[in-house]
Amino acid sequence: MSQIVAILDFGSQYTQVIARRIRECKVHSKIFPYRTSAADLKAMGVTGIILSGGPASVKAPNSPRPDPAIFELGVPVLGICYGVQLMGAMLGGEVSGSDKREYGLGTLNRTSESKLLKGLPDSLRIWNSHGDKVTKLPAGFVSVASSDNADNAIVENVSRNFYGIQFHPEVNHSERGVEILKNFLYGVCGCKGDWNMGDYAKECIAKIRETVGDAHVILGLSGGVDSSVAAALIHKAIGDQLTCVFVDNGLLRKNERGDVEKLFRDNFHMDLRVVDASEQFLHHLAGVTDPERKRKIIGREFVAVFEEALKSVRTGDAKVEFLAQGTLYPDVIESVSIDGSPAATIKTHHNVGGLPEHMKLKLLEPLRELFKDEVRALGKEIGLPHDVLWRHPFPGPGLAVRCCGEITRDHLRVLREADAIFIDELRKSGWYDKVWQAFCVFLPVRTVGVMGDERTYDHVIAMRAVESTDAMTADWAKLPYDLLQRASSRIINEVKGANRVVYDVSSKPPATIEWE
Repeated sequence: MSQIVAILDFGSQYTQVIARRIRECKVHSKIFPYRTSAADLKAMGVTGIILSGGPASVKAPNSPRPDPAIFELGVPVLGICYGVQLMGAMLGGEVSGSDKREYGLGTLNRTSESKLLKGLPDSLRIWNSHGDKVTKLPAGFVSVASSDNADNAIVENVSRNFYGIQFHPEVNHSERGVEILKNFLYGVCGCKGDWNMGDYAKECIAKIRETVGDAHVILGLSGGVDSSVAAALIHKAIGDQLTCVFVDNGLLRKNERGDVEKLFRDNFHMDLRVVDASEQFLHHLAGVTDPERKRKIIGREFVAVFEEALKSVRTGDAKVEFLAQGTLYPDVIESVSIDGSPAATIKTHHNVGGLPEHMKLKLLEPLRELFKDEVRALGKEIGLPHDVLWRHPFPGPGLAVRCCGEITRDHLRVLREADAIFIDELRKSGWYDKVWQAFCVFLPVRTVGVMGDERTYDHVIAMRAVESTDAMTADWAKLPYDLLQRASSRIINEVKGANRVVYDVSSKPPATIEWE
């Protein structure tokens, strides 16, 4: 087993990013609830502990606190933002609110030598997000760097291997922040960099076999990266004990059903059942405009379809006991608080949060601790082709969350045709593999246009393309104007019902990648 660095989650939206950055350093990271006991961490043999940021103030009543015994384990501890404030408050220092809060870019200035800053310049641009700060250091701590409004931007107690950082080294905006984390991992914790996707794949396969035993697994296969890798991984672990069910919910992209059938039934030789439930889904979505209601309806019907599909699965003496899903880390952090952490909910994902009690299936989510790029690396490790692995992400609720406003068959037709044209132009120009995700959105507004000297009053299509590495943050893609022009012209000329095209130039944050 590889070494593990534990991250105690205090609700920061960047907790998952910390985990991702540590894995980039070839060290296995795992996120745990902040309440995890020191005894449990010791039993796991963790190499180091990181206290994440969070939305709370350590001065507030009932603010989240870790088990104080973690500071007696003899294991290096790194506090980030709220984490360093916790260390200050719990180890005998003082934390105060600041008259001048630090949000956004700032400057870090080294004031003393430190293992965390080894090999780095004396001044760095950093990303801040805090209102409180440590104003009196605990005994044994010294400050080694300051920022514009915090004298104790980096603090340390070398004799106890305790370190604290007031800013966020894990985000891309912090210059060389990953090197600071790497210095902690290798220079303080003594990590060996022994985590790799090949070992992780072996561990996953072994864990699936152990968990499933002789039982049977049913998996919802969409044909996207996540479900495809989950299917291939589970199939490699248990073979014919897996049955894949593809649900045509009426919210698919153009030609998607046929493509999935050809790939998985003909090429991968999996037991694939196709269920046409489009009427069922569209009936329940009729007249619904609120995006959260859409997701919840789709989630409910998704479960109902699987319950019905179970009746047609014949597995001999084996019992269907597990429902497998391709849930990823970003899905989890944006939907629910992980294991009771105080993170704020951003949006509900249809395949996150478990199953209703009346459904007699256990949940199998082998990708739940991975980011998208890690899922692709895992897929490559187990032999999936490039075209499958680098297909752009597609939301579980399908076109329902890209069809803003009321969902009708005609709105979906306009959206499908426009989306297919945009993707076709991206592929022809070589840009498809350069962007993280691209798609069209149907807007519930009409605008006036002129076509053939006649007035038109038709719908608006928004094109969206973003660059990202893990979907936690994203920037809009600077596509060439001639590419945007060709796609826009084709959509307006070829898609009946659309007379205007716009391009989304919003980044995440503050926007999300999907519109709903």
